[in-house]
Amino acid sequence: MPRTDVTQMPFSTLYPLLVNKAVKKGRTREEVDRVTAWLTGYSPEDLARLEQSRITYGDFFRNAPAMNPGRALITGKVCGVQVEAIEDPLMLAIRQLDKLVDELAKGRPMEKILRA
Repeated sequence: MPRTDVTQMPFSTLYPLLVNKAVKKGRTREEVDRVTAWLTGYSPEDLARLEQSRITYGDFFRNAPAMNPGRALITGKVCGVQVEAIEDPLMLAIRQLDKLVDELAKGRPMEKILRA
C-alpha cells in the first residue's frame, strides 16, 4: 500500500485529529488553537476558517504568517523521531506542532509548552 504524503492531506482532516487527541486528555480546542497560533502566527479565527477550506496540511505550514523563532526550543521525540534532527523544514514544522499537542495532551503547563 503506498504511503500517503501528510503534506498533501487536507488540513480539515488532520487538525481535528490534533484537537481530539488533546480533548481526550482533558485539554480544550482553545488550547490547541493557542499552541498552533504560537507556532504558526495564525489567529484562532484563521484556524477556524482554514478548517473549512480545502488547504492542504503542507500549504497550511508553507503559508503560515509568522513561524515563531522560539520553535527552535522544541525538542524531544514524536513518533520515534527526534524533532530537532529533522532536516526538511516543512516536516520539521509538522512534527513541532505534533510535539506541542503531545505536550498539551500529557498535561504540561501552557507556559512550558510555549517556551515562555
